[in-house]
Amino acid sequence: MALQEKLTKTAALTGNEAAAQAMRQIHPDVVAAYPITPQTEIVQLYSTFVNDGIVHTEYVAVESEHSALSATIGAAAAGARSMTATSSNGLAYMWEMLYIAAGLRLPIVMPVVNRALSGPINIHCDHSDTMGARDAGWIQIYSENAQEMYDNLIQAVRIAENPDIMLPVMVTMDGFIISHGMENVELLPDRAVEEFIGEYRYPYALLDIENPRTIGPLTLQDFYFEHKRAQADAVVKAKTVILKVGEEYGQLTDRSYELIESYRMEDAEYALVVLGSTAGTAKYVIDELRQDGEKYGLVKIRVCRPFPAVRLGEVLSRVTAVGVMDRADSFSGEGGPIFAEVRAALYGVSHRPHCINYIYGLGGRDIGPDLIRSAALDIKSLKDGSESDSLVRYLGVRE
Repeated sequence: MALQEKLTKTAALTGNEAAAQAMRQIHPDVVAAYPITPQTEIVQLYSTFVNDGIVHTEYVAVESEHSALSATIGAAAAGARSMTATSSNGLAYMWEMLYIAAGLRLPIVMPVVNRALSGPINIHCDHSDTMGARDAGWIQIYSENAQEMYDNLIQAVRIAENPDIMLPVMVTMDGFIISHGMENVELLPDRAVEEFIGEYRYPYALLDIENPRTIGPLTLQDFYFEHKRAQADAVVKAKTVILKVGEEYGQLTDRSYELIESYRMEDAEYALVVLGSTAGTAKYVIDELRQDGEKYGLVKIRVCRPFPAVRLGEVLSRVTAVGVMDRADSFSGEGGPIFAEVRAALYGVSHRPHCINYIYGLGGRDIGPDLIRSAALDIKSLKDGSESDSLVRYLGVRE
C-alpha cells in the first residue's frame, strides 16, 4: 500500500476534468469533437492540452457531432488511436455513425455525459441518450462518480483494443451531477497509464500500404449476416475481457472492477438495482435501512452492454423482491429499459423474485435519500403476493 501511495496523487476534480485527465494520459493520436452541454468542458480542456504542447494529438474541430464521429471513424480506420466525446442530442446526431463504428469493429473510446434528449429541450441528466443507443453495438460502461469515470476510461482502451473484441466503447457519467461536481480523484502517473494501455497497433489499418485492405464495402445477403454474427460473438467475449482488465487494474490501483457491484447483498431479502450516480445515494439509504434492522442490498450495474444477465440472475435470485430504478423510459408501457432486461435475466432462475420498476429523475429531477427510501420500502408490498398490475411506478413525479 505504501508503494501505491507513492504511485498515485489525489486531486480535486470535476468529472469532466477527470475525463480530460484520463484522455491526456491515454494520449490518443486523433481527437475530433464538437461541443455540447454538459460535455463541452472535456474537449475544451483537451484542446488546451493540445495547444500547450502537452499532448501531440491531431485535434479536429468539426462542425457537428455527426462529423465528429465521422472524422474519428476515418482516423481509426487509418490506424490511429482515436477518441471523441458527446452528450444527449449530440449522441443522437451521431446515430448513423454509431452503427458504422461498431460494424467496422473500430476500437474508439468515447466519453458520454448523460443528458436528457429533447423535446422539450433539457440540458440536465437522465439516461435516455445512451439507453437509446444501447443496441448500436457499442460496449457501454456507466460510472458512479468522477473516480470511476477516470478509471473506466483507462480500462476502456484495453477493452476496445483487445484483438478478440475490437469494438467501440462509450463510458458514461451523469450530467452535472458528476460532470460538474468536484470530488477527490486518485490519478495514476502518466507512465503507469501508458504501460497499462500499451502501444496501439490497429491490425487492419487503411494506410498500411504494404497490406492493402478494403474497409466498409457494400455487403449484401452473401456476408452481412456473418459480419453481424461475428460482431455479436465479440460482444459476448467482451465480458471475459472486461473482467480480466478490471482485475489487472485493481492490481495497479487497489480498485478492482466487475460487470456489476453487489453492496450488502450477502443476506439481503430485498434489493435495489441502479446505475450511475444514484448508486452512491442508494448505498447511503441501504446503510440506514440496515441500521433499522431491514435486510436490504443494492446491485449497481456497471456494464450495460454486454448486459450481465447471468451474474444478475445469480445475485438477485436470493432475494424476495427487487426494485429496478430506471433514469429513462422506454415508452413501451412496460417500464424502463433496465427493468425489461433485469426481468428477462430473472426469467430462468429457479427462485424468481418479484420485480417492480421505478422510473425516476427524468430531465434532472432530483433523487434524494427520502425518495429512494420510499421506493425501497415499497418493494416489501410485493413479498406476500403476486406482482401487482402497477409494476411501473414514477418516483417523484407530480400527479
